[in-house]
Amino acid sequence: MTTLTHDPARTASAGPARKQWIPRLGGPVWLVWRQHRAAFWTLIAVTVVGVAVMVHLRGQMMDYLAAQPPTSRRPGGLPPDFEAYADPLFSIGSYLSYVPVLAGVFLGAPLIAGDLETGTAKLVTSQSVGRLRWLVVKLAVPAVMLALSTGVLTAVLTWWWSPVKGLSSGLIWTAFFSVTGVVPVAYALLTFTVGVAVGMVLRRTLVSMVVTLGIVVAIGFVWSELWRSLGNIMSVSTDTGVGPGAVRPELPTEAEQQGQGTYFLTSSGDRLDWTTCLDRIEDDRAHTACLESKHVIGWSMDYLPVTQMQTMQWLGAGLMLALTAVVAAFVILRGRKRLL
Repeated sequence: MTTLTHDPARTASAGPARKQWIPRLGGPVWLVWRQHRAAFWTLIAVTVVGVAVMVHLRGQMMDYLAAQPPTSRRPGGLPPDFEAYADPLFSIGSYLSYVPVLAGVFLGAPLIAGDLETGTAKLVTSQSVGRLRWLVVKLAVPAVMLALSTGVLTAVLTWWWSPVKGLSSGLIWTAFFSVTGVVPVAYALLTFTVGVAVGMVLRRTLVSMVVTLGIVVAIGFVWSELWRSLGNIMSVSTDTGVGPGAVRPELPTEAEQQGQGTYFLTSSGDRLDWTTCLDRIEDDRAHTACLESKHVIGWSMDYLPVTQMQTMQWLGAGLMLALTAVVAAFVILRGRKRLL
């Protein structure tokens, strides 16, 4: 004897099955994703692999630190074999510094130049899709993918670096300033947008990539020379003389010295270069007399404290995003008038 647990007739009268809603890309978004899916999937893969590697290495480093006495967690206090755990952190941070170059050369420059070369831009804009809409989507989809990928990698690197910040010479904040926080995201968006603009103007993919590489290198040079000017230079001085036995000023922990070294401080508050009376350095008495004749009362040093790091990063990122907005506006305005 068979027992029915399901009534076929009732099922048949239940009407059509409910359709499950599945998010799908459509219109220009689908087209942009389809065109650049190789680059997008590469970004996703690099992000996943990068995060997995950094989480694994951070776990090893934290296990090592947990085995050390708490008193050793100070600059220079860890054993020499700690460098074996610090070197990968520094190396991966160095690799992330190339993200802006890759974003500009391999993602930004071919984005529109490739469409102009192959005629895809003319085909797309001859359809019902407006030129403005196509340009906005063309910029926005890769920019969002790039920002998400760079942001995730940067956040994990910052999380990895934070527990050991400043514990060795290679882990000082100035070495990680441009690869942690918000700077990498803004930096990558700027070089990406510059690459798009170059590709739109030159209309040739290979030439655009070469020119973009030169511009991105120039931006990197300018950034490396200027980012310290975003901070407020501090000074530490002494007024107990500069003769034998006088104590020199000490910098705060993790501070980076600025300027040309230690200056001589005079009673009027002026500062003299370290080469002052250098020609009499061989004779202590003559050297001291020379400094006294110039009313030198101590030393003075300039520095950037680590406490300004986040403020400087937000300022730098704000400047980069402002430039990005200007370049993006140029791309859209030019593209609406002279794209084809």
